[in-house]
Formats: sequence, C-alpha cells, structure tokens
Amino acid sequence: METKGRSRHFIYTDWILTETQFDPDQLHSKETVFTIGNGYLGTRGSFEEGYPSALPTTFIHGVYDDVPVVYTELVNCPDWLPLVVMVNGERFRLDQGEILQYERRLNLRQGLLCRSVRWRSPSGKTIDFYFERFVSFADQHVLAQRCQLTPVDFDGVIEVQGSINGYTENQGFNHWVGLDQGKTDEGIWLQRRTRNSQIELGIAAKMTISGAEASLQVSTAPGYPTLSMTFLAKAQQTVTVEKFVTIFTSREVETPVAAAKEKLAYLPDYAKLLKASEQAWQEVWQQCDIVIEGDGTAAFAVRYNLFELLIASPQHDDKVSIPAKTLSGFGYRGHIFWDTEIFMLPFFLFTQPTIAKNLLSYRWHTLPGARRKASHYGYKGAMFSWESAATGDEVTPRWSLPTDFYGEDVRIWCRDREIHINADIPYAVWNYWQATGDDEWMEKYGAEIILDAAIFWSSRVEFNSESQKYEIRGVIGTDEYHEFVHNNTFTNRMVQWHLEKAMAVYDWLAHKYPQRTRELEDKLQLSSELQNHWQDIIAKILLFYDSSTELIEQFEGFFQLEDINLADYQDRDRSMQAILGIEKINKYQVLKQPDVLMLLYLMRGYLDFPYSQKALQTNWDYYAPRTDITYGSSLGPAVHAILASDLNISTEAYKLFMQAAMVDLEDNRGNTADGIHGATAGGVWQAVIFGFGGIQFKENRPVANPHLPANWTRLKFKLHWQGLWYDFDLCGEVGIGHGVWGDEETRGQGDKETRGITNAQSAIPNAQSPMPNPQSATPNSNIQGVIFDLDGVLTDTAELHYQAWQKLADEEGIPFNRVANEALRGVSRRASLMLIIGNRRYSEEQIQEMMERKNRYYVELLKNMTCDDLLPGAIALLDELRQAGIKIAIGSASKNARTVIERLGIADKVDAIADGYSVKQPKPAPDLFLYAAKLLGTEPAQSVVVEDAAAGIEAALAAGMWAVGIGPVERVGAAHVVLPSLAGVKWADIRSQLHNSKK
Repeated sequence: METKGRSRHFIYTDWILTETQFDPDQLHSKETVFTIGNGYLGTRGSFEEGYPSALPTTFIHGVYDDVPVVYTELVNCPDWLPLVVMVNGERFRLDQGEILQYERRLNLRQGLLCRSVRWRSPSGKTIDFYFERFVSFADQHVLAQRCQLTPVDFDGVIEVQGSINGYTENQGFNHWVGLDQGKTDEGIWLQRRTRNSQIELGIAAKMTISGAEASLQVSTAPGYPTLSMTFLAKAQQTVTVEKFVTIFTSREVETPVAAAKEKLAYLPDYAKLLKASEQAWQEVWQQCDIVIEGDGTAAFAVRYNLFELLIASPQHDDKVSIPAKTLSGFGYRGHIFWDTEIFMLPFFLFTQPTIAKNLLSYRWHTLPGARRKASHYGYKGAMFSWESAATGDEVTPRWSLPTDFYGEDVRIWCRDREIHINADIPYAVWNYWQATGDDEWMEKYGAEIILDAAIFWSSRVEFNSESQKYEIRGVIGTDEYHEFVHNNTFTNRMVQWHLEKAMAVYDWLAHKYPQRTRELEDKLQLSSELQNHWQDIIAKILLFYDSSTELIEQFEGFFQLEDINLADYQDRDRSMQAILGIEKINKYQVLKQPDVLMLLYLMRGYLDFPYSQKALQTNWDYYAPRTDITYGSSLGPAVHAILASDLNISTEAYKLFMQAAMVDLEDNRGNTADGIHGATAGGVWQAVIFGFGGIQFKENRPVANPHLPANWTRLKFKLHWQGLWYDFDLCGEVGIGHGVWGDEETRGQGDKETRGITNAQSAIPNAQSPMPNPQSATPNSNIQGVIFDLDGVLTDTAELHYQAWQKLADEEGIPFNRVANEALRGVSRRASLMLIIGNRRYSEEQIQEMMERKNRYYVELLKNMTCDDLLPGAIALLDELRQAGIKIAIGSASKNARTVIERLGIADKVDAIADGYSVKQPKPAPDLFLYAAKLLGTEPAQSVVVEDAAAGIEAALAAGMWAVGIGPVERVGAAHVVLPSLAGVKWADIRSQLHNSKK
C-alpha cells in the first residue's frame, strides 16, 4: 500500500520511503529523515553534490569533544559524501539548472539510500543521475557510494570528483586539528584529531569507474584530499562511479589511519559489500520486524522508527549509549538522557538483548562520573547525571542562551533537581535481569549500579520528625513544567521501588556470590545499618495517594494550583509553557508530559503499587485532560496511547499512537531538523507491543491480550524472553504466541506452551475486527453504496502488471506469457507469485524479495499514469453516483491502489479505499468487500460490487452483495448483471438490470 505524507512529498510503502519532490524549505528536516547508519556511525541525508546551507554530518559513537556552555558534544566527523560532477564544465547542483525529475528512496530492509534526478544544465544539457549509498551493517568501518550518469541528449566531457572533507563543523565550531593526509596506490587518506579529547580519526577512500575510460588524478589540497575522474560520455550510455570509504578512530585501534588504509586495500567489490550488508540487515529484521496488516501508513511508520533505533544502537561497544537525538542531528549535542533506559531500551531488551546489555553497561562504565556528581552536591553513592556523555559527569548546560539580542538567559534546573533518573536506570537494570536471567552480568555490573544508586537515596531523603515520614524536597518530576516541587509521587514511589529491589539484589548477591558481595561492601561501604535505613525509608516515604478513590496527587500542593481547561487553547500552535511563560506555568495544573500516569505505566508491567485498573481510570480521567500532549514533550503520546489502549479508548489510543509514529516523518513538532526523536521511536515499539498487542508477563512467559486498532487486521512480532523466542500472530482479540527456539548465549529456560488460539489462519470475526460476518441474505433494492475494483473496471493496469511480472519471470528463468497472466486477474500479489512459480522451491525471504521487486517494477511503470488512463465511462458514472447520493468505495487487491487512485485524479470522488493491506484473506474470500462496506457504513445487502475478475464476482456473492461483472460472460457470468464495459453506462440502467435480475 502506498500513502502520501501531508505536504512532505512522501510516499510510504511496505519498506520504502519515497520522496517525490525536492523542497529546499524542508532541507534540514529531510536530512534527518534520510539518515543512515550502522550502530557505529550515523550520516545525515545530505546530498553528495552539496547544497547551500546544507548540514552534512557524520557522528561516530563516543567521539565527543569539549565546547563552551554545553560542556561536550558529539563531533561532526570528516564528511565522506562529497561527489562533485562537472558536466561540460558546469557543476551539477539542484539550486542551478532545472530539475526535470526527482525521487529519493530509503529502503529500510536493506539500509540503502537512493536518489534519481533528471537535470538540465544551465546550457541545456540533460542528464540522468542515480546516486546510491550505504554504511555497511556487516562491517561497521566500511561505507560505500555509487553514482550512475547517463547523458540524455548530448555527448560531452564529465568529471567526477570524490573527496573527503576535513573541514566539517558543529554549527560553526571546529573540533578538529589536521595531522596528516596523503595518497596511496588505493586512493587518498586523511588524519585528524579532536582538539581537547585527543581522539584520533583515520579515513581513507578510493574510486572505480565502469562504462568509460577515464584518467585519474589525485589532489591533496590541505584538509580536502580528492580523487578526480574525467571521461567522454555518450548520449544514452551509462557510466558508473563507485566510491569506497573506510574509517576508524583511536577509540577502537591504536593507529586509525593504518587500519583504514589496510581495510581499504582488501575490500571486495561494491556488489559483494552491499550483499553482505543486506544479509546482516536481514538477520536483524528477522528478529525485530513488526508486521501490521490493514494500515499501510502505520506499518511503514513502525518499521521506520525501529530502523532509526537500529542504526543508532552500538553492537560492539559497551562504553557508549544512544543519545536523545540518536546519531542524526545536533539536538541536545549527543547527550544521553533517561530516554534511553525507559523508552528505547525495551525494544532492544526483547529483540536484541546483547545491545540492551551494551547500553546498560555504559552506565556501569560511567559510575565514576555519577559518584563525582554525588560528591559535588554533598551526597553519597552514585548520582546519575541528567545529561551524560563520555565520562558520566553532568553535562546539562546551566543556562539556555537566547538568540534574541535582548532576551534573558534561562536557568536549566534539570541538572540539579531532575533526580528521578537515579531510579530509572536501576529500573532498567532490573528489567534486563528479569528478561534475560543474565546472572553473570548482574554480578559483575548490574548489582553495583543498583546498590550504589540506592546509597545516594539514603543520603538524599529528609526525615520529617513531625510527620514521621521521609521526604524528597526540591525536585523536578517527569513533568518539567513544574521546576521546584516537594515530594513528587513519581520520584518518591520510584525511590521506594528502587530500594525494595536493592534489598533483594543485596540478599541474592550475598547468597550466590559472597566474594563479590564482600568486594562491593568494601568498595561502597555497604552495611547492615544501611540496609536497615533502606527498610525504614521504604516503610515511611511520603506518597500522596487516596486509597478510597485511588487518585494520586502529582506532588505536594498540586491540587491547590489554579486549574486550567486546555480545550480553551485547542487552536494553539505552541506549548502551554510558551503561552503562559516559565514562571506562570508553575502555578497551573497543566503538565508537559505524563507524571502520575508515567508512574502507573512503569508499575503496570509488574502490577505493582499503585497500579490497578481503577487507579488507571481515575488518574487518566484527572490528568490526561491536563496534559499538554500535543505541544509539550514528545515522550508523552506513546505512553498515553498504551494507557488509553488499556482503558479501551481505542480511537484516542490510535490517534496518540499515530501522533508519536509520525513525529519525524511529518515533522509534526517542527524540530525534526535537530534529529530523530529517539525516545518517541522506542515509545512507538512499546505502544504496539504492550498497548495494542497487550503483552504482559505471566507465569514467567509473555502472554498477549490484544486490542488492535479497528483497521488493523493482523499484528505479528517476536519477543525474546528468558532465552527463548516467542512468536505472536494476533488478529483482533485472538492470536498465538509460542516459544519456538532457545538461545545458547543466554539462559535457555522457559515454557514452550502455546498461549491463545493455536490456529489463526482463517478470518475470525470479533468485536474489534473491522470485518463483519459474511451475509447470507439476498441483496435488497435499497442500494446505498457501490464498490469498484480498479484494474479492468476504472482503469487498465493489467498491461503494467503483466510487464512487471514478465520482467520478474524472465529474471528468474520462469516460463510466463500473456495466457498465463489471465489467471492472475483479481488475485493478490502473493497469490499471483505462487501461481507463477508453481512447484519451484523458494524461501520465504526470496518470495518477499520477489514480491517487492515486482512491485518496484510496477510502481516505476505507474509513474506515467494520468487521468487519461481512466477507462471510458468511468468518470461519468462516478459523478452520477455522487449526485445520486450513493457512497463510493474502491475494493482492490492491489497494495498500490492508493497510488493508482491519486495518479488517476479520482481521490476526491471516492469515500473509502479497501486495498491489499486492508484484510488478511484475498479474493475470492469476501473480506475485502465486507471491509469496504463497513468503511462506507452500508450493509452488505445494500452494496453493489463492480468487478472484472471471476474471483471478485465470487467474493461479492459470498459477501451477500449485488455483483456487476465487466467483461466476457465466460469470465464474469456468475454476476447478477454482465456489461462489456462502463462506456455509456448510466446508474439508472444498472439499477434497472439489478431489479430485473432479482425478479
């Protein structure tokens, strides 16, 4: 299915994001959206040839350097992208000449970024460009580019310059010192070192050419080594230039330049590098992919968010973590927040546990910085920084500096007061241990994190002798609109929970690893007195909780603040803090993001206090209307979506989920240019799995209690738990989930018992399903809706389908012709492929690849479709139906139906679209037409189907609908009415014939 993003010129298909038009005003946000990476580095989607004001950026994990005000930041590394093309002396650039055609595609399955441009130079030369790039997912130090050039209407001299740009900056700040550069038999290399952190970087590059004879020149201009190839190009002949880059830093090897040059010398060709990378991606997607059927936009958006997490996740480094803006932008300077542990980590925990371990190990490595922070503030133990980088020291800026000459500096209090992170990290550590049973890591690393952070709390709490309660005063909760509060319930309850788990870990460690216990007792000064203190805090910490109503007060005095009705501000385009001001908003009951509800969400997994269904309902009713969910924090919508799903507020849950899922694709907060919203991406995964999938862990296994959105017909995913993989295939309120194989690297214990329905192959009607039960009643004459098939009815894409299938069959060496193509009419893409390949054996991965390849060929052919491709009579009949008040739907098995409709220019003439993504069972099952009728709000017996395929007629009759067949009687004779075409057909004629057929 293809859907278009609003004003972003995007088309979404299963795995591919396509940009159809270049908009300079969206340059920086699109650079973020088209970021590629491999967990070692991330490169923004800047153009190879450059563009005025572009921000070409490559970040490498752990490469930080000092900078004023914000202390340290991820460094923009030397740019490996530059490919300058001179066409008869004129430089190719999108801000000059004329763009005749443009398309950019990001293939999530392959990690491949492509761009096609037809460009006319200022002097009138027309040339086609095809750019391709990837960073290897199989070898983190290898990067590659391909540029294919095809002159359209001229012969001429073309020069391609491939460079390494050593003069990259962080928005005006240069972190690099040039050390050396040079050339070898293989190409060029550059050596740089950061100014303060003294991290050395080595990068090397080479180029190859095919399709033309070219001379090679090397330029070693300081800081900008370049390889140049010049050749004579002929019209309609394609020349391919490939550029290979290797990169290392002193964080991994002692001599980065030598390592880069050596790897460059032994690289295989481009095709082999790409294949290795694709195979690595395939292995990861087999574990991580989420299949959503019935909602093409959501299906792609979820995969996109997972892709952004995967390309930022350190696979081989446990001394780094994922920044809030991943490796995709300058926002937050590459600093690491609680976002990683609470929002991003669950995705890795249940699909890539080794990466989850790396992320948590980073916190162990940075414990010295957390201890320094605690000591600075006069406390004991480890006090984790609100914003962390290489060392774990606090790097939250004290002040936010205005861009206005006369603006006021704004004090940032999070570094001093937002201390709930000191319980959030142990919460994540505990979850990792429960999910993996990794006792070895817990003994060496996790226990120390939990215990040392607990020591901090024993020195941070204050005992109120009057109330005989422990208090934590002067904090910021998760809701950052209130900057100085006492006894925030989220913080206090998380502290209580943390200390409970610290007691349990201490006991477990003493029993199982007495030597390690003694080491930590000496190192951390653990004692029985400290344990008693923890126990006292657990028993006496102050919590504002009404046991009769289960309403929780967010912090001391919150209910006394002035109330506010956010509905009065529904037309705003900015946050409530921007409207009311920093000082004033502290006096109102308005939240930046969930606070009490966030606590309930974190306690939900363990059904722990204060979570209960009543507490959730009560506090949702109170706090959700007071939360600035649209313009407050991007962390809020996904959490609200999960809780709304729990409360069966399905429409609201889906709306909130899509708000989160599309945050960067649609740039709906206007700050995507700063980088990907990493926490939101993690929240999207949680919303799908824990919200709509309803996953909970019972009897030491994951169990699904699904409540899918109305238009989702299937949700399929895998979870890793206690050494086993569990498959889930959910449909409405039913599904399967069973452990299928063990993992030798972790504890191989678990239960393989199937949970739920053991066979979910057929459509199962239920209260949440968008598909009604098939009707056995005879159609009646009170017709309210007409459902049209596309192909062969409104337009003729059969020839395009045939050409695409023929090309695929030829490539695979499978006999195929127009006669065989007739059997594919009205049949789904998968079913068509099964008919073509017959008894030939292919793996599921090969089948998926072939379906995508055929679809790619078909989509290419669709590009030339216009309204002129409508069949005779189609527009006239559609207009007549609208004038008669008859509702119109499209019911097509094609997953490209929406694209066809838009190309034909009839999107405004139809009320609903049911396509190949809408239902699980294709024609001749009635599901597609039943779903279309449901979208129209018409009964099946009041609906007419217009079809040209036997399978479609059979489906219509099975649905209890009227059937109008277009084509020969031999094919559609089972229909109530058979017409040769729609040419000259009037609605009154159809109604009359249907009435006569009933008689």
